[in-house]
Amino acid sequence: MSASDVVLVEVDRGVATVTLNRPQKRNAMNPALNIRMLEVLDEIEGRDDVGVLVLTGAGESWSAGMDLKEYFKDNDGKPRAATLKVRRQSGGWWQRLMFFEKPTIAMVNGWCFGGAFTPLVACDLAIAAEDAKFGLSEINWGILPGGNVTRAVAEVMRHRDALYYIMTGEVFDGRKAAEMGLVNQAVPASELKARVRALADTLLEKNPVTLKAAKDTFKRVRLMPWDQADDYIYAKLEQMLFLDKTGGRNEGLKQFLEDRTYKPGLGAYRK
Repeated sequence: MSASDVVLVEVDRGVATVTLNRPQKRNAMNPALNIRMLEVLDEIEGRDDVGVLVLTGAGESWSAGMDLKEYFKDNDGKPRAATLKVRRQSGGWWQRLMFFEKPTIAMVNGWCFGGAFTPLVACDLAIAAEDAKFGLSEINWGILPGGNVTRAVAEVMRHRDALYYIMTGEVFDGRKAAEMGLVNQAVPASELKARVRALADTLLEKNPVTLKAAKDTFKRVRLMPWDQADDYIYAKLEQMLFLDKTGGRNEGLKQFLEDRTYKPGLGAYRK
């Protein structure tokens, strides 16, 4: 398998489906996959024919997390510089996902363990199969959830739930993941692709400049004091209006107030 084969990309009607492709390793993330994901994100960000990115896994897994052999065992005894290098590689692409130019959806089709929680949480939205399996199993082999997995879990899961699964290492399914807020929704596996496609189509209807500004603003202001958040939101709004060369705000208001061709609460204006 070549380096390019560890990540597959398929574009269909505005949606780029990015598939982690190491099914024989449950799509565990190794250096080759992480380096390739950075390249793929660069490529997709610059494509005019892509409006939404969907991240999934080949076979029966989304991702089993970090490749324990290549990221841990193979680096035992090596200089600290080698450890720091693989740490940077492992975090680079999910950090790009966190504030990606286009909306992102995690389509969790199967196993999602440990290190896979960081790209999962980095995606804007997440839909899981009801029978997908999630786990923070690090406690079972003598470490804590590293690589910012603990921070990712704290971002989206309730306090008691997060501690319970971090401390026990127990496995939970897609339904429980949705109940705890780790994913937006869990659906039967047979309906997963259709549900994600429908969600992607909804996002494609929106003004892309506004969508980018809205999702970034939410992520940035959550931990800001109220006065700073207010200032940031208005600054982001002004930036959005400047960057949107289509004049989306004015067109939306015109279609609502003058043309009366749509209602904001019931859908998007016609781009």
